[in-house]
Amino acid sequence: MSRTELPDAAKILVAGGFGAGKSTLVSTVSEIVPFHTEETLTRSGVDVDDLSGVERKSTTTVALDFGRITIHNRLSLFLFGTPGQDRFWFMWDELAAGALCAVVLADTRRLPDCFSAVDYFERSGLPFVVAVNCFEGARRYPAETVRQALALGPHVPVLLCDARLRTSVKETLIQAVEHVLAVETRRGAAV
Repeated sequence: MSRTELPDAAKILVAGGFGAGKSTLVSTVSEIVPFHTEETLTRSGVDVDDLSGVERKSTTTVALDFGRITIHNRLSLFLFGTPGQDRFWFMWDELAAGALCAVVLADTRRLPDCFSAVDYFERSGLPFVVAVNCFEGARRYPAETVRQALALGPHVPVLLCDARLRTSVKETLIQAVEHVLAVETRRGAAV
């Protein structure tokens, strides 16, 4: 796939652990009113949802988030945010169907929470980037340190991102699309 072969629209999954900022990322960059399936956390979920590191979190995505951004006058990206808890994983295959690539949002305060998403995309073969969400007050690590902690190969881009800043999110999405182009170019050269 070359730059001239890009589709007019592409689906990108936004995945990661519970509380990593997926809904925020979709809301920050969406040029339409984003669709969220947020529900209030309840006492019944206390034993199910680990709130350490995100104690102030009061809602959770129970199905998906959806937004759209036009990156270039020819390319619109449809963003599908996945739920972060394991109990909602039964939806991931449906959400991933037809996706061009994924952005795995990582929170260094709870880095192990994104292992499942990384494993999912490695197994499925869907190209992905890891975007470290730079939360206020959270310790910052170089991208290479995060790569090593997640045991990622050199072919997976690791980016720093602030899910609250439109320019940061837009740059992350552009780099995700460019990563897909690079993967497809390598596949074509290998044939």
